[in-house]
Amino acid sequence: MKIFDQIAMCLQNLSRRKVRTALTTMGVVIGTCAIVVMISLGVGLQRSQEAMLAQMGDLTKIEIYNYAGAGGQSEIPNLDDSVVQQIAAYDHVEVITPLVQADWGKITIQCGDYLYQDSIYGVYPEALEKLGYLLKEGKYPSGKEKDYTILFGEYGPYSFYDPNGNGEWYDPNSGDDPPVDVFRDEVTVSVGIADAETTEQEAPVHEAQVTGLLMGDWNKGYETFYGAFLPIDQLYELYEEYDEVNNISSSSSTAFNPRKINYNRVSVKVSDMKYVDEVETKIQELGYETYSMESVRKPMQEQTNKMMLILGSLGGISLLVAAMGITNTMIMSIYERTREIGIMKVLGCVVGDIRTVFLLEAGLIGLGGGAIGVLLSYAISFVLNMLGSGGLGSLLGGMYYGGGDATRISVIPIWLVGLALVFSTLIGLISGFSPANRAVKISALEAIKHE
Repeated sequence: MKIFDQIAMCLQNLSRRKVRTALTTMGVVIGTCAIVVMISLGVGLQRSQEAMLAQMGDLTKIEIYNYAGAGGQSEIPNLDDSVVQQIAAYDHVEVITPLVQADWGKITIQCGDYLYQDSIYGVYPEALEKLGYLLKEGKYPSGKEKDYTILFGEYGPYSFYDPNGNGEWYDPNSGDDPPVDVFRDEVTVSVGIADAETTEQEAPVHEAQVTGLLMGDWNKGYETFYGAFLPIDQLYELYEEYDEVNNISSSSSTAFNPRKINYNRVSVKVSDMKYVDEVETKIQELGYETYSMESVRKPMQEQTNKMMLILGSLGGISLLVAAMGITNTMIMSIYERTREIGIMKVLGCVVGDIRTVFLLEAGLIGLGGGAIGVLLSYAISFVLNMLGSGGLGSLLGGMYYGGGDATRISVIPIWLVGLALVFSTLIGLISGFSPANRAVKISALEAIKHE
């Protein structure tokens, strides 16, 4: 018997008892809808939590803190360039950069007659964009420029002061323009003089180019507002020049030595948040302390997964009841069609074809009910999300997200649709397996005599 003939026979058999078929299918519809809607609520909660965490910080970023590098006594190896390169070679690490804060007074930035009086940082310039530092104006330094390049925080231009003035401080929130125009005025960098009385030579003054201003973001740090960023290689050059100008010998404990670098802070960007835990664990095994949003996200995700499991199990009870309905329908169908089964056997119909017909009927009930259940789930999800902009959304938002406009309450991803259809079809096939086997075991002669 051809498959198309089997399908046609299945549809014909199901249409004989329309009410019974409809009621059995309705059980699958309710069960599928219950599972999809329940899980969609869990997915919606998970998405909302991730959106909330994303506002608090980058979910794919890991901060490495080396307290031994800040003077603590520890056997932890130096967090130097070799370790940075080792971490950069880990799978799923997209970019890495140290964040070196220059010692106060070692580097001087000047714009016209004004001096910069805030923090200066050395970084890998190519890492800034990938780490999510946004530009307010200008462009990122490439690290290939010949001149010294500076990228200021959003309010960096307000951190300049007139050394010959009255020490006036410029408030970026006042609405007034900053005292300097870092893009048009001449900007220079030089090293400081540790002791003007004993230092004979003057510090060279280098022309500098300001490439842009960052967008301030407290989640990324103070430096995005008031800091100044230099390529780390240029920072090292200025450190060496500082030692030379101030007659600090290479044997001195205060001399700059690239081979003895011990970074206090390194930022790591992972390609996807699902790999953060793996990369962070490897870094911690090296002995360094780390921080990422994973420490907050992981417990929340585990709690959400438990909730999704509970909600899905509640919906699964409805589908279990539907499975019993399918089994009952198929058994009743066998009793009603016993004579028909006997005639099919006498005519030489293959036993496997008879089993296939009954399994197809059960599978079609499961698939059809699952499809209708998914469509109904989309309708319910739409209504929940519409209500979510009003009272219900405010209630859930206040409970789980601390108020505010959260993301959708119910989210039905494609994988959930596919899972629901496959699961409902399998429920139908499993429910119909025992009745189908019973059908093929019926004696042909006894079946023909059956009234």
